[in-house]
Amino acid sequence: MILYGTNPIAWANDDDQTIGADIPTEQILREAGREIGFDGIENGHRWPEDPVALKALLGAYGLKFVSGWYSTNLLVGSVEDEIKSVQGHLAKLKENGCKVCIVCECSNTVHGSPTTPVNARPRLTADEMVAFGAKIEAFAAYLASEGVTLAYHHHMGTVVESPEEIDAFMAATGPHAHLLFDAGHCTFGGGNPEEVLARHVGRVAHFHSKNIRRAICDRVRAENLSFLQGVLAGAFTVPGDPEGAIDFLPLMRILASAHYSGWLVIEAEQDPKLRNPLQYQSLGLKSLKAAARAAGLDAGCGCGCS
Repeated sequence: MILYGTNPIAWANDDDQTIGADIPTEQILREAGREIGFDGIENGHRWPEDPVALKALLGAYGLKFVSGWYSTNLLVGSVEDEIKSVQGHLAKLKENGCKVCIVCECSNTVHGSPTTPVNARPRLTADEMVAFGAKIEAFAAYLASEGVTLAYHHHMGTVVESPEEIDAFMAATGPHAHLLFDAGHCTFGGGNPEEVLARHVGRVAHFHSKNIRRAICDRVRAENLSFLQGVLAGAFTVPGDPEGAIDFLPLMRILASAHYSGWLVIEAEQDPKLRNPLQYQSLGLKSLKAAARAAGLDAGCGCGCS
C-alpha cells in the first residue's frame, strides 16, 4: 500500500523557525489535508507533543501522522542513554500508528547552523563508521522490539551524506537498521539516486521525494554556503518542477521492483515567500502520483482521480 505524505517544512521551517513564521498552523494543515489531499504529514515544531492531542489535531484535517525526525547522539553517548531519551518520541509514534522512526545522528551536524558551510561537515573514518553502525544497529534492534522500524536519514551536513558513506553505513548496520532514502539529499551529496537506491532498495523503509535545483546546489558547494543558506537560495524543490534535476519515474520503478510499501513523502523546504507552498506541494503530489502509477508502484483507486 502506498500512502502520500508531506512535511510542514514546506510552510514553516524547523531548522530556522523564522522561515514561514507568519503562516498560521491552521493554514498548513488545511492546505496539506483538505485542499491538496495528502494522506499524512510528518512532524514539525508547530505540532503538540502530547501523542493523543497530536492525533486529534491532524485527524481534524483528514491527516495521519507519518512519523518524525529523531536526533540521535550516539557518537558521544551510549545506546542505553539513547533508549531512555527516545521514550517520549516513541510514545508519539506508537499512539499514532507510525511504522518507522526517522533517525539522524546530530551530535556533530552542521546542517542547522546558519553560517557553517555544509562543506565543513564532520566525517568518520572507516573504523569510526563501523563503530557508529554497531550502535545504530543496537538502537534499531530495540525499536524493532517495540514494533517500530528505524529508518536512517542520510542528510547534508552530517556524517552520512555521500554515496560512499551511505554504502559504508549500510554495510555497518543490519538487519534491524533500515534506510530512509532521500532523492534530493542523495543527489546533492554527490550520488546518482538511481544507482544508490538500486543498491539498497531492499532495506528502504521510508522515501523522501525531494528534488534539487542543480545550479543552486553547485553554488552552495562553490561558495561555501551553509545548508540553510542553500535552502533560502532555492536548492530544493518538488517532483515535477521544471527546474528540478531529478526524474522520479526511474526511482518509482526501482521501488516497484522491490515491492515497496509505505510512505512517499514530499519533503522539500523552500522559502514560502518566494515559492508558494500550496502551489508547489500540489504540483509535487500530482507529479509523484503520476510517476508512481506509471511505474506500477501505485495502481490508484481506478476512479480517475489525480
